[in-house]
Amino acid sequence: MPTSPPRLSRWSWIHRIALSILGAYALTWGLCALAVVALVANGADFHEAEHGVLIAAFLVYLAVFLWSFATPRLSQVWLAVGGGAAVSMAIALFWQHQLMQ
Repeated sequence: MPTSPPRLSRWSWIHRIALSILGAYALTWGLCALAVVALVANGADFHEAEHGVLIAAFLVYLAVFLWSFATPRLSQVWLAVGGGAAVSMAIALFWQHQLMQ
């Protein structure tokens, strides 16, 4: 007899929804910042780089948002989204600081 998956609590669902919305936003922001800095470092105009990256940002946000619901373990979502956002923002900030000097 097949067993049904365990039911998640209300707090678990609220946690996952908040993490999906805010975490996907933070990761998308970090990746956009990193991409814009990389394009500007390679000679692209800032506004052209910004517009091009922001067009693709919607697809990144959507993919991360949907993936965060498809992943069964919340710890994996925290590690990937939180870690990815922190690392990409830190690298973008450091690289931008180096370009401005």
